[in-house]
Amino acid sequence: MVSHESSGTVPPAPAPHSSETLRRSLSLWNSLTIGFATVSPVAGLYAIIGVQTVVTGGGWFPALALCLVMQLLVATVYAELSSQIPIAGGAYKWARQLGGATTGTYAGAIYVSSTIAMLTTTAYTGGVWLAIFFGSTSGTGVTLVIWGAVFLLVCTALNLVHVSVFKFLISLGVYAEIVGSFGVALLLFFFFRQHDFSELFAHLGTGTAPSQTAAFLAALAISGWAFIGFDACSTIAEETHDPKRMVPRAIFFSLCMVGSVVLFNSAALTLSFNRDALEQTSAASDPVTPVIVANFGAWAETPFLAIVMVAFLACGSSMVQYTSRIVFSMAREGSMPAVLSRVTTAGAPRNAVLFTVLLATLGLLFGLNDEAVATVLAFGTGGLYAMFAMTTGVGLYTRLTGRWDPSLGQLKLGSWGLLINMAAFLWSVFEFVNIAWPRPYATSPNAPWWQLWAVPLVLGSILAVTTLYVLVGRNKVSAHPGKAEPQ
Repeated sequence: MVSHESSGTVPPAPAPHSSETLRRSLSLWNSLTIGFATVSPVAGLYAIIGVQTVVTGGGWFPALALCLVMQLLVATVYAELSSQIPIAGGAYKWARQLGGATTGTYAGAIYVSSTIAMLTTTAYTGGVWLAIFFGSTSGTGVTLVIWGAVFLLVCTALNLVHVSVFKFLISLGVYAEIVGSFGVALLLFFFFRQHDFSELFAHLGTGTAPSQTAAFLAALAISGWAFIGFDACSTIAEETHDPKRMVPRAIFFSLCMVGSVVLFNSAALTLSFNRDALEQTSAASDPVTPVIVANFGAWAETPFLAIVMVAFLACGSSMVQYTSRIVFSMAREGSMPAVLSRVTTAGAPRNAVLFTVLLATLGLLFGLNDEAVATVLAFGTGGLYAMFAMTTGVGLYTRLTGRWDPSLGQLKLGSWGLLINMAAFLWSVFEFVNIAWPRPYATSPNAPWWQLWAVPLVLGSILAVTTLYVLVGRNKVSAHPGKAEPQ
């Protein structure tokens, strides 16, 4: 019998039961729009621009551009893997098939925890815009949490209705992003620019960061939030037509599209706003609309808010789908309760969707404390970069040891594949450490010690619980050797 390790091929995935099979209903355009909506230029940029300006003082545009270039390397590795293993769960499934069941268990725990934190943050910020659109002026923690829960309720409904409705909303969200962010940025750039292009590189190190070097590293860490989520295309591979060809394209092009919009928008906002206005931009504030109204007139307020709200709903709905498919894949493999792997007659993993939203809703309770929201945001970003490091690391190790032969996939990069994989792995490790690094100057002055160490503490707790789960599972297998799972 020839082993997969010696032959350099990927072990074939077991055929799922018919009740655990998703329906192929997504085209390349649908997959691309889901990736675009999940990364979301509006949600990504508006959540970080204020923190960037306060911490760095300005001049963070080069860090944003560098982060995008390096993330494109990570996306290339994801595209290469998905061209050979296009299955629900994406990076979780790759870690399991290439590295074994234990590696997959750790990957799944990190992946699900990070994406749920990411969904919680998006629901909180999306709830803010939902509240503003409907005229709610209260900015208290309880009110924002309630609006975040309403936001999640809408996203849940959109995931459980007919897939045609979901696809329509996601496409509408992409158009809203293009009009609401890129279109407005074009107008600001050409007609309302206040500064020279040198403003994009000025003032670095004049914020709370103690030096220019510290400011640049902090800017890199904060920029990380704007370029995550492209891997959503890989988690929905089982629902995409001709996934070995379409999913890699969707992964890469969605990040390219979003990255271009984010870079241009950040430049337009930096050149059109004064720094005092940018410093007030945050997840729980809206300084953008007043500027739009001041420049275009009062008539523009409602249409602009509607456009941003639709963009956020598309982003939130995509994240629900993104995370629920990871939960579904883990349940199908036996790493989570089997009930979460059931699929409705319409082809949707309803239980996985409801479970995902329930956890994200519980996470909203952290929104009662504004400082805790920042912690959830930091962990969502840091956890996903830990996942990027794990995925590119597993890919690099199995490539070098011959357990994975990338030339068997649809995407063939030749010798460039190894170099890109190495660079993507080193970048992911660096960026994870950079995000997790405690920065007192990037938090509130009275922040408790655990907030500074939030990413390593939360990730360490998840790894500890997962290790306990793995050890208990091994003890059960030792007691019942006939039930051992084949590796």
